[in-house]
Amino acid sequence: MAARIRAWRVDEDLSWRSVARAATGLWGSGWGSNQIYGRALCVAAAKKLGEDPDREPWN
Repeated sequence: MAARIRAWRVDEDLSWRSVARAATGLWGSGWGSNQIYGRALCVAAAKKLGEDPDREPWN
């Protein structure tokens, strides 16, 4: 899951809102395209991968 979120944000250059939308579509979450949800997903994924969500390549 963390790798998929990283791919969306880093490789595909999606915004936090777009990451949330992609996650909702793939996993059926109820958050839609909520920007706060997208940011939270990116922070959790970055930490899981041992990266800083506030530094490149995440931000």
